[in-house]
Amino acid sequence: MRAIDLFWFSLSTSQGYPDQDLKKKETTKDHFKARLIAISLSLSIGAMLMAAKFYAFHLTRSSAVFSDALESIINVVASAFALVSIILAAKPPDKSHPYGHGKVEYFSAGFEGALIIIAAIGIFKSGLAHILRPQPLPNLTVGLYILLGTGMINLILGLILVRTGKRTHSFALTADGKHVLTDVITSAGVLLGLLLVHLTGLYWMDGAIACMVGFSILYTGIILVKKSSAGLMDKAEPEFLKEISSLLEEHRKENWVGIHELRAFRSGSFVNVSLHLILPRNFTLAEAHAESEEVEAVIEGHFEGRANVLVHLDPCADPDCPVCRRYACEQRREKQSDPIPWNVETLIIQRPGAPPIWQK
Repeated sequence: MRAIDLFWFSLSTSQGYPDQDLKKKETTKDHFKARLIAISLSLSIGAMLMAAKFYAFHLTRSSAVFSDALESIINVVASAFALVSIILAAKPPDKSHPYGHGKVEYFSAGFEGALIIIAAIGIFKSGLAHILRPQPLPNLTVGLYILLGTGMINLILGLILVRTGKRTHSFALTADGKHVLTDVITSAGVLLGLLLVHLTGLYWMDGAIACMVGFSILYTGIILVKKSSAGLMDKAEPEFLKEISSLLEEHRKENWVGIHELRAFRSGSFVNVSLHLILPRNFTLAEAHAESEEVEAVIEGHFEGRANVLVHLDPCADPDCPVCRRYACEQRREKQSDPIPWNVETLIIQRPGAPPIWQK
């Protein structure tokens, strides 16, 4: 067995992997492998590119090149942290973590954002010093070629990371890929700026370029921290709820009188969904249970087994009769009217009709 297979086997046996069908297990296992390979690639390539950029700084003594190299340190540290978080996030739920370990990925992204902000402060310090005290830049041509090569490699790496992160639903991997792509933009700006320095001989521009790079990565760091804190605090995601609402509307059945109090949040690559399902009050316990399992299957199938679904069953009441789509019903007390469409606004409210959560 390869190391990845041994790790996954230990997770699915000793940790008590949930009893899902083989296809779902294989999908989750493949996603884990893809994440692990991608982040390991990011870590190893990032370390080599960091060394190359610091060598370019050693040759040129440019503060702009130093700012680019400093951001590469953050790339390597963040990739190492993301590697640990991806391994932890793959662990299934246990007694101590009944909702799984996926939120560690949000913490990883927030940590990466904080490191980016710290790097921006260091870049500002170096850039201002070179603006106030300009100095010649030796070996600039060689340094530019090194930066061009590292930028091209980072571009390919960043695109691979973002694509793999979206395909495997890994927030940490996507964040790492976007950071690498930010590094590409940084390198491109540094290249263009230093080319102007080389052509004009205005060495104070070296420090100005460094400060511009600092502002760029500072913005990226702040965005990452905001998104991370939103994920850790289970901030409502209207688009995510809209996706689930559309799914339920598509599979809506005659017996499903209504749904309310829809709640959903992400935990790394997993999603947790809870809702109240209104069923005809003359249903037996077995019939009601079968309907709830069908709702669970719809959601779990859509998310390829990466969903924990809790369905609370409510019996219908007379006020539900106008919107009920069950034509042959012995319990009907009022005439049918046009059915209410199932969307975010109608599904997240409490049964009496409370406003959406994010408008409170």
